[in-house]
Parts: sequence; structure tokens; C-alpha cells
Amino acid sequence: MLAFPKPYADAVARLRVPSGFLVVLVFAVFSRPTAPSLELGLPVSVAGLALRAWAAGCLAKDQRLAKGGPYAHTRNPLYLGTLLVAAGLAMAARSPWLGALFAAVFLFVYLPVIQLEEQHLRRLFPDYGAFADRVPALWPRLRAVQDAGAQRFRWALYAKNREYQAALGFAAGAGFLLWRLLWKL
Repeated sequence: MLAFPKPYADAVARLRVPSGFLVVLVFAVFSRPTAPSLELGLPVSVAGLALRAWAAGCLAKDQRLAKGGPYAHTRNPLYLGTLLVAAGLAMAARSPWLGALFAAVFLFVYLPVIQLEEQHLRRLFPDYGAFADRVPALWPRLRAVQDAGAQRFRWALYAKNREYQAALGFAAGAGFLLWRLLWKL
């Protein structure tokens, strides 16, 4: 994975949420959905949401190193899910510009944030280095790395991590695309 200077990574970590509002505005302007683009893109986004939900239900932030569920395949399933949601929405919106924007945001915002989070996890959990040696950072391995003490999915963790917010955001984006398609705006 790329290495980013810490001051840059810190700055984009702080700007991640505010910049999301700008991305939403661009999404609204450049979306030109069709029925086939919705049929192609929305299932990709739903798969990303499902991955995010599974990951959030296995994540006890800063309490235990997440090694179970999707974390047995990739160290960053929440970010991989986010990438799938964004890719699906770009396909559904039928906009290569949105696809390029989402790719740039992932590359220049999310990858540095992943780097900061990994540094934090290395400080917090002494066994993180061994885990990172066995599990890929982003692209998942098909065969899970087995760990006897791995956290299983729990709805309470899903709720505590407020993952329902991602589902609501997706519903708003999908609803907007459907509205735009139906009213030919």
C-alpha cells in the first residue's frame, strides 16, 4: 500500500466527513441514471453495504483486535465495502466522472486514513503486526485466516458502530437516482 506523510494523512482524516458533502453535491449534479445502470450498479452497492454491516457487527473498536468474520479475509472490510458502495453508485449514476472522483477520494483520502488507523492499531494491540502479516490490507483472500478468539457477528456491535447510517446514506442515494430516473431530471 502507498505510504503517505503523517501531516497529510492527519489533514485528510479531519476533512473526510466535510468533503463527503462536496461529493454528495457532485453526485447530485452528474448523475444520469437509466434503468439498466440502476440494475447494474445498485446490487454492487448492496453487496458493499452487506460487507460493511458484517464488518461492523464484528468490530469492538479499540477493545479487541477484529480478526473474525470479514476481518479474517481483509484487514479493512469497512473500507472495501465503502469502495463497493461508491463504485455501485457511480455505475448506477452512469457517470464516469463520478467513478473517477470516487476513485480519487479513495486513493487520496481513504488510503491515508487506513494508514493512520493501522498505526493506531499497532500501538493498541501488540499482536497486530502478526495479524497484518497474515491478512491482506484491502484485497481479500478467499480462504479465511482462522483465529480461535475471533469476534463473531453481533447485532449489538452493528448498532453501537452506527452502521445503519451507511444504509440510510445508501437509501438516500438510491432514492435520489430513482427519483432522477422517474422524473427525467
